[in-house]
Amino acid sequence: MSFASRLRGAFEAHGQLCVGIDPHEHLLDQWGLDASAAGAREFGLRVVDACAGRVGIVKPQVSFFERHGSAGFAALEAVLAAARAAGLLVIADAKRGDIGTTMEAYARAWLTPGSALEADALTVSPYLGVGSLRDTFELAQEHGKGVFVLAATSNPEGAALQHAVSGGARTVARAVADEVSAWNRARTGEQLGNIGLVVGATIDRRAAGLPEALTPPAPILAPGFGAQGARLTELATLFGADSPQVIASESRGVLGAGPDGITRAIGEKKKELGVIGG
Repeated sequence: MSFASRLRGAFEAHGQLCVGIDPHEHLLDQWGLDASAAGAREFGLRVVDACAGRVGIVKPQVSFFERHGSAGFAALEAVLAAARAAGLLVIADAKRGDIGTTMEAYARAWLTPGSALEADALTVSPYLGVGSLRDTFELAQEHGKGVFVLAATSNPEGAALQHAVSGGARTVARAVADEVSAWNRARTGEQLGNIGLVVGATIDRRAAGLPEALTPPAPILAPGFGAQGARLTELATLFGADSPQVIASESRGVLGAGPDGITRAIGEKKKELGVIGG
């Protein structure tokens, strides 16, 4: 089954909320856990337990595990495996980007079935050229995985590059979106593609030069909800025609509720997205 099909299933079962698994040091302390690989592992597994059967998608932030070295990667492997075993769609937020065999190795690490770091999708950086990601796209297509390419991110520092006009009248963000759309069109026609974009919920899509709607439709991973300022209730207004395929990612607004409040917070966030029950 393709990533796009599994994403549709997750939306239908639980709505569009994606819960980040971000073991910030202050959150570990709030949860009564050590700022260590063991603490990150326990935190991640507790978040997985809270999400299972309540949301369809989780997004572990790789850096918070990687900072603990080999023990951190072992902790991440345990969290990834537990999340996928629980039926959650897992997006590894690793933002990898390189050229040639180096990028291919990254892709194989995260997108190969049976890999210790196997996820359902991976975030990638296109700033060495979208063409450098084509082997990653092909691998994802082969294994029914997804890829999310940074296009217009929610951090204000990104605008200088992503809104810049290059090679004609298009912004860099628009050029990235166009190349992803062309790839999807060639593989999936007018159906929802497996290669998506990262588009922040706090950015001005018009200023970024993005189209009113992606054609063909593509998944959009949208950070920026909650602590960064965007509200889940505004999803349809912010993304317009693209809103049905938006993955609304929130981390601190859910995780900050603590181990005793996380399930309640998930329910509240789903209600903001208009999900009743499920």
